[in-house]
Amino acid sequence: MSNNQSSNRTEVPQAKEALDKFKMEVASELGVPLKNGYNGDLTSAQTGSIGGEMVRQMIKRQEEEMSNR
Repeated sequence: MSNNQSSNRTEVPQAKEALDKFKMEVASELGVPLKNGYNGDLTSAQTGSIGGEMVRQMIKRQEEEMSNR
């Protein structure tokens, strides 16, 4: 990966909006005051909890989908 590319990008541009919405929903569920724009006032633990919970929920949904086949 070159220096001009971000590793934090959505491969499917249309999915970005859905992922952003999902992130806001997870933050709300966890009580993390995530907002659009600057979030530098959040701790690493707060932002990490959002990402971790997103992954847990995505894995759970995929497992449920696979078990229903």
